[in-house]
Amino acid sequence: VQLQASGGGLVQAGGSLRLSCAASGRTSNSYAMGWLRQAPGKEREFVAAISWSGGSTTYADSVKGRFTISRDNVKNTVYLQMNSLKPEDTAVYFCAADPWGSRWSQPRYWGQGTLVTVSS
Repeated sequence: VQLQASGGGLVQAGGSLRLSCAASGRTSNSYAMGWLRQAPGKEREFVAAISWSGGSTTYADSVKGRFTISRDNVKNTVYLQMNSLKPEDTAVYFCAADPWGSRWSQPRYWGQGTLVTVSS
């Protein structure tokens, strides 16, 4: 499975961005999709995940109410809508694939990230 994230950029605090992640290769219906991020000088952290069906989602407390994860299985694409962005959301965002219930510390598949910079 190959994953390619896109949609990052520079945005002012309070603004919005939508990230996309296109999956290709041997996609599997057993995989949930997730977003992780890594800020400069910090460890990678979990942001959000969605089950294969899209019926279940989970979010880090730091983004609840501001970020929304969704997926389109016809297009093999997962999205992360980010609203009310804060400077502390600045990070490289990665998409990943792993079985639902994963702790996302070592996802089975993950791709190159996309940089999100939020200015104050």
